[in-house]
Amino acid sequence: MAIERKPYLKEAKPGYWYVRRSGRYQRIHATPNTPEFDRIYWEIVNCNAGTAKRSWSALITSYKKSDRWGCLRLRTRQDYERVLLYILQCNADRDITGTSRKDVLAAMEKNKHRTRFANYLPAVMSVLFEHAIDLGWTSKNPAKGVRRLKTPIERTQPHKPWSDSAVAKWRSEAKPLPRLIFEIGVGSVQRPSDWVNFRWSDYDGDSLRVKQSKTGLELYLPCTKILKNALSEAPRQGFHILTLQDGRPMSYRRMAEIMRQERDRLGVAQYDLHALRYRGVQELAWAGCSDEEIASFSGHATKEMIRKYAGEARQRMSAMSAVTKRNT
Repeated sequence: MAIERKPYLKEAKPGYWYVRRSGRYQRIHATPNTPEFDRIYWEIVNCNAGTAKRSWSALITSYKKSDRWGCLRLRTRQDYERVLLYILQCNADRDITGTSRKDVLAAMEKNKHRTRFANYLPAVMSVLFEHAIDLGWTSKNPAKGVRRLKTPIERTQPHKPWSDSAVAKWRSEAKPLPRLIFEIGVGSVQRPSDWVNFRWSDYDGDSLRVKQSKTGLELYLPCTKILKNALSEAPRQGFHILTLQDGRPMSYRRMAEIMRQERDRLGVAQYDLHALRYRGVQELAWAGCSDEEIASFSGHATKEMIRKYAGEARQRMSAMSAVTKRNT
């Protein structure tokens, strides 16, 4: 089972989990990914700093024990935890009732250089304030309805689908591990966050099974011939398909580092990880698949994203068909 990533959490050796803060290591004597593990983790991170009855530290500790937190998907928890940690680092001891809408906007302004995180701040804070209202700590939610920041145009970079030449170069020149990651991305048509979760037990020799971390959908994915060949050549060093040299599961961050280094080496840095999913959808469109068939593979909930990804491929096929008719 993949361990939920948390700040300060370290595995000194297999099965031994510690929180490292201020140069000190404190071990967690509990099973990872359980409520008890989370409780101990947050107690250590908070360092019992929340002395005020209605402090942010006390509120977050209470929230982590509630069903509001327990019902979140793993991916959402990971996004929330970055915000919770930021709040604790800035305001662990502060009374939540002293927070105004102006304070929420000031926190967003301070983080406007990372727009996605800045927009997550009022969203998570609003959830926390709703929990505080349920506890009877306050009657207002100053984070509710705060306007989201818009990403500056110069920082908006849509994913560029991998070109035929870039795909051919990668398949002929990439190192074995980056090549395996690449084939999993294109062949499975899943989000990069799900690639590191594939286990060998999810592969039956013909197909992969996945439970998407973002949507919770369980999908059956017949593999392409190229992906099956890549999996048959891959070393089995652990339970997961993508592992470190010692057999431990590979983290998303490490996978991204490996792929970024290889993209730089091969001169295809303009094509990123997420664009491999884009490429996979395009290949399905080139094969003549309908929106429904593509959705059965990608797990997209709406047709809008499918048409966005597949539209370019279909336009290309139509143009080629048109020029063939024109030439004849």
